[in-house]
Parts: sequence; structure tokens; C-alpha cells
Amino acid sequence: MKISWGVKITILYLAFVLLIVTMVVASSRQHFDLVSNSYYADEIKYQNVIDAGKNQAQLSHPVLINKDLNTVELQLPAELDGKMVTGSVHFYSPVNAAWDKQFPLQVDNHRITISRSDLRKTRYTVKIDLEAEGKKYYQESDINLN
Repeated sequence: MKISWGVKITILYLAFVLLIVTMVVASSRQHFDLVSNSYYADEIKYQNVIDAGKNQAQLSHPVLINKDLNTVELQLPAELDGKMVTGSVHFYSPVNAAWDKQFPLQVDNHRITISRSDLRKTRYTVKIDLEAEGKKYYQESDINLN
């Protein structure tokens, strides 16, 4: 049995429409989290982050991040010894914004200890904001808690 060219064109057209509808439905089910809810305001303030990153680069070594089964420990450089250090640690999850966690700094003997029970088993970008004696420091590091 032969199929006429008109039927072939109709089948091709319907297959194309079905493909487009499938792609629209699949893309509408995707979930995307913005990096920040105030992205544009944060972008304007980004020069402060660049300056704090330059300050961090002048230290003898970066903030060291160690992990074990129960904790994540951040060790501050020796230059910050004896100084009043304030700031925060932000664990940013690129997978899901609901997994992001932010902790205020609680420095004890050059160390900041965070319980792993507060974090998910995923890859995080650790964003560390420090301020000591009016000078700001910023560091980003990746850590995998799988």
C-alpha cells in the first residue's frame, strides 16, 4: 500500500507538533533556583567582595577547611590570632536553594566548628565573610560532603 505525499506531510507535521508540545511540557516542569533573590542589588555591591578577596589573598594561607564524620572545621590564618573576628559562613548548594545554610562565626582557638548534622550530604560552595579590626576578608572554597 502506498501512502500519498499529502498524508506523509500531515504525519510529519503532527510529529513535529507532538515534539514541540512534549518539549514545552518537559521544560515547564524544570525547577530553577536563582543564586540570590536580590541578584541585581548584590551585583552592585560586588566590588566590596573583590576588595575583601584581595585582602584574603594577602594572608599567609587561606582559611583551611577540614571535615570528618561529625563536623566541618574551619581554621583561620595566624594573622587573625588574638583579633576580634566577626562574620559568617554560608554553605551554598548549587543543587537546591533549600539546602543553603548560613552560620554566624563562633571562633574558638582559631577554629570554627560546624556540625555536619546541620548540612546535607552534597557539594557546597563555602563562602566565608570575615571582618577583623575593620578589614574585611572573603573566601570561597568547594567542599563535598558525600
